[in-house]
Amino acid sequence: MNKEININNRPISPAAPCFIVAELSGNHNGDYERAVAIIHAAAAAGADAIKLQTYTADTITLDCENEHFHLNRGTIWDGMTLHELYRQAHTPWDWQPRLKEAAEKCGLICISSPFDFSAVDFLAALAMPAYKIASYEIGDIPLIKKAAAQAKPVIIATGIAYPEDIDLALAACKEAGNEDVILLKCTSAYPTPYADCHLRNIPGMAATYDCLVGLSDHTPGSTTALGAVALGAVMVEKHLTLSRMDGGPDAAFSMEPAEFAAMVNDIRILEKALGRAEYCLTEGQIKERSGGRSLFAVRDIKAGERLSAENIRSIRPAVGLPPRHYEAVLGQTAKQDIPRGTPLGEGHISPLSDRHPAMF
Repeated sequence: MNKEININNRPISPAAPCFIVAELSGNHNGDYERAVAIIHAAAAAGADAIKLQTYTADTITLDCENEHFHLNRGTIWDGMTLHELYRQAHTPWDWQPRLKEAAEKCGLICISSPFDFSAVDFLAALAMPAYKIASYEIGDIPLIKKAAAQAKPVIIATGIAYPEDIDLALAACKEAGNEDVILLKCTSAYPTPYADCHLRNIPGMAATYDCLVGLSDHTPGSTTALGAVALGAVMVEKHLTLSRMDGGPDAAFSMEPAEFAAMVNDIRILEKALGRAEYCLTEGQIKERSGGRSLFAVRDIKAGERLSAENIRSIRPAVGLPPRHYEAVLGQTAKQDIPRGTPLGEGHISPLSDRHPAMF
């Protein structure tokens, strides 16, 4: 796929370096200065972007105590109500203009996930350059349409999506006149077991939906992210915190700055190693062809003597006839004396028999 999407003039495509996003989420722990420190850490670690989440507890759920609003799905947040979790984890909206400015001063692109119409309007007023639709919102088609209508790239996580959910989300973007969509392979489990990632779906998603595909990753470490890049992911999103020991709603599946920096470095090395999808030799490889094998005289051969397995062999280096001619030259006559250690050449051999007219 040759499609390219630009976020703040940063190209995102299979030909461009992977776009690496540090997710702030609730790792600020309610402290604005900590949020800024995470942004600085993301920049120092080599991230391309910082991602915020734009909601309040009241815009994303209800303050309600009945059984529908209690978390009991085997998550790290079980025992809380949804309202309690989101009240703790949300990023205050009055911080977000300042956080965006802080990010841009560090050279980071700032993007965010809106969770309702009012959040889309708020982010539009901030000139947010892209909108991320979280996994649990993929079924909110009106929200997707409104975000897509802002004429900015839309990044859609697929952590709870069946194929038909993805179809509907993409159709909503297209209906809004927006085909600048990046799908994120994602598994909505926090943290995610490695066996649940199914990264081999990444190239399949790209082909099926004719979209750029990235990874939203909640596994420990960077192995999953590296595997995704090797399979063609154009974007990687990982949660970042200053220290997991500091706690917070997302700390358990977040990277620390040194880990994030190591991941970025490994991705950049991997990109160099992946190279181009074509068979070619480097200049160094071409030079090294001389280190291959060729036909040599391994004994002194007199003029008129027959060439045989006893006096010629295929050995290194590759400065004589290629070994593919070995059978053709056996039995031929030496036109001149050939000292031991001489690479065999056409001039050393009498005219070939009719059996091998095209050897040279």
